[in-house]
Amino acid sequence: MAEQAEPHTHAPDLQDVAQAAARAFDLAPAGPDDRVRRSGPAQRLETDADSVERDLVKLVLTIVELLRQLMERTALHRVDQGDLREDQEERIGMTLMILQDRMSELCERYDLTMEDLNLDLGPLGSLFPRDSG
Repeated sequence: MAEQAEPHTHAPDLQDVAQAAARAFDLAPAGPDDRVRRSGPAQRLETDADSVERDLVKLVLTIVELLRQLMERTALHRVDQGDLREDQEERIGMTLMILQDRMSELCERYDLTMEDLNLDLGPLGSLFPRDSG
């Protein structure tokens, strides 16, 4: 015999649930009874007009650098496998060098270093390999 579930008599108000969810995602200010417990160096993006552009550029450059490094590794793998003709190797090498130069120029323009683009992924380590030395 299946028992019927009793209806919840203390169902939270939809507004309360929405506010709790918003607070959980830092979309609404915490109330006086809410305790903020953060473990680790959680970072938030600055929202003032001066830093929004820089933070956006930092994010875009991080993605571009990730793609550049993936393309470089793929190209090196293809060279090692002998999949490319000499002229293709030369063209890929030049393209990657130009892209690296442009990345350096953009980082300099926005006062960023390549290390600034290397996101800390917590227990996974950093996004890019750290330079040894």
